[in-house]
Amino acid sequence: MSGRWNVAIALLLLSFGCAGPGKEGTRVLSAQLVESGHAPVNGIRMYYEVYGPAGGTPLVLLHGGGSTIEVTFGKILPFLARGRRVIALEEQGHGRTSDRDQPVRFETSATDVAALLRHLRIEQADLFGFSNGASVALQVAIHYPQLVRKLVFASSMTKKEGARPEFWQFMARAEFSNMPQPLKDAFLKVNPDPQKLRVMHDKDLERMRHFADVSDRDVASVRASTLILIGDQDLVKPEHAVEVSQRIPKARLMILPGGHGEYLGELIMAPKDSRMPELTAGLVEEFLSAP
Repeated sequence: MSGRWNVAIALLLLSFGCAGPGKEGTRVLSAQLVESGHAPVNGIRMYYEVYGPAGGTPLVLLHGGGSTIEVTFGKILPFLARGRRVIALEEQGHGRTSDRDQPVRFETSATDVAALLRHLRIEQADLFGFSNGASVALQVAIHYPQLVRKLVFASSMTKKEGARPEFWQFMARAEFSNMPQPLKDAFLKVNPDPQKLRVMHDKDLERMRHFADVSDRDVASVRASTLILIGDQDLVKPEHAVEVSQRIPKARLMILPGGHGEYLGELIMAPKDSRMPELTAGLVEEFLSAP
C-alpha cells in the first residue's frame, strides 16, 4: 500500500480530515470571531464559535471525528464566512466540548446539534458536515427536518460498503499509538488533558468499529436540498456517492480533485499554498445561495 494511502487511511480513522499544527499552529482562522462560548446541551457543555455577518440562513459546520473546529475547517472557514453567518461547533468529548458517560453516536450528536440550535434561537440552518460530521448532519436532516434548509454531505458514507475496504482493514488493527500525532497535538492545544484525549480516541474508534448502515428509506426521507461532495481520490467510493445522490430526492453531486479532505485544505493532505479551500467555498456558497 502506498504511503499516500497509509496517511489517508490514518486520517479517515479519526480525523476525517485533519490539519497538522505546522510552524504556525493549527489555528489558522482569519475570519472575525463574533461570539464563542459553551452551551448547556443534553448534559454536556458544547463549545461553539460564531463568525461572519448576521442575516440570512446561518451555516453550521460539523467537524470530523477526532478533530476540532480548526483542524477540519480552519482553512476554508474564512472563505465561507465572508458573506454569511457561520457557526462552528465541537462534538461530544472533542476539543473544548465536555464529555458524558455515554458512547459517541451519530444520532446522539445530531440531538446535541438540534439542542444547540434551539439554545441559539435558530429556527433553520444550512449544515456542512465533513466525514463523521457529515454522518451527524445526515441524522439531523432525518430526525429534525424542520431545522435543515440545505445540507452539504462531504466525504462520508451511508453504508459500510461505501468506504474502501482498506479503511476497514486499518480500523480492525487501529490503536491509540497510531493515532496521527497532529491530531493529538491539536486536541491538547485546546484541551491539555491526555486522559480526555485518550477517551475521545477510544470512543471514536468504538463508534466506527460499530458503524451501522443508514437505511435507504431514511436516506430517501431527506427533504433538504443536498450537495454530495467527495474528492476523486477519496476513501469514499465514487459509486457510493453517486448512489447517495440518487437516493436523496433533491441532491446534487460534486467530485473535486484530490484525496480525503484535500479540497478543504487540511495541512497534511493538501499543499500548504493550495487554493482549493477558496474554490470549494465558492462552489458550496453557490449551492447554498441557489433558489
